[in-house]
Amino acid sequence: MTQPCISLILVDDHKLFREGVKYALEKEKEFSILAEASDGIEFLEQIDRFEPDVVLMDIDMPRMNGIDATQRALGKCPEMNILILSMHGDQNHYRKMIELGVKGFLLKDSGADQLRTAIREVARGNHFFSQELLMNIILKKETTPTGEQLKKALDISEREFDVLQLLCKAYSNQQIADTLFISSKTVEGHKTRLMLKTDTQNSVALVLFAIKNQLVIV
Repeated sequence: MTQPCISLILVDDHKLFREGVKYALEKEKEFSILAEASDGIEFLEQIDRFEPDVVLMDIDMPRMNGIDATQRALGKCPEMNILILSMHGDQNHYRKMIELGVKGFLLKDSGADQLRTAIREVARGNHFFSQELLMNIILKKETTPTGEQLKKALDISEREFDVLQLLCKAYSNQQIADTLFISSKTVEGHKTRLMLKTDTQNSVALVLFAIKNQLVIV
């Protein structure tokens, strides 16, 4: 019994890359390229004429990138199966696309066998994420600035941090001054600088920011 052909639209601004993908797929009778697009605008024009089983989508493209094109396409056709092919190492792109509803991610340096496997899974309505990409996201997530790292990133001095810790314990300005052997005016100066560095508008917002981001453990 003949296996059903998986139809695709290939969206990428590099013609040489598109030719390579076509060569890797079309020598297998299992796959058929319905159309190609060099940017998001061309792709959106094509989805009115074609109903692909899978869309292979790049992220960085001129005129309209893959994120905007995906958002519009899924807004119009929520059931569309989109597989992202990208060189991006920025996890923000992956999270955004996952929120939009893409079915998978594959790095462009993956082999042809993995590409075919990914397409088959996505065509079935399943999700597919390359192991390399998942490890990249996990490792980056583990290094998200919190606590001591955020303190350094915001350039909070030791004295400012002392004031912040006491603020989070609900100390008044005078109590902080007495505890640290400084004047109330100096305390106010430290608070003002802390609010500027954390982009907060008042003492309450400053305390909430410190606790939420684990600058101070209470």
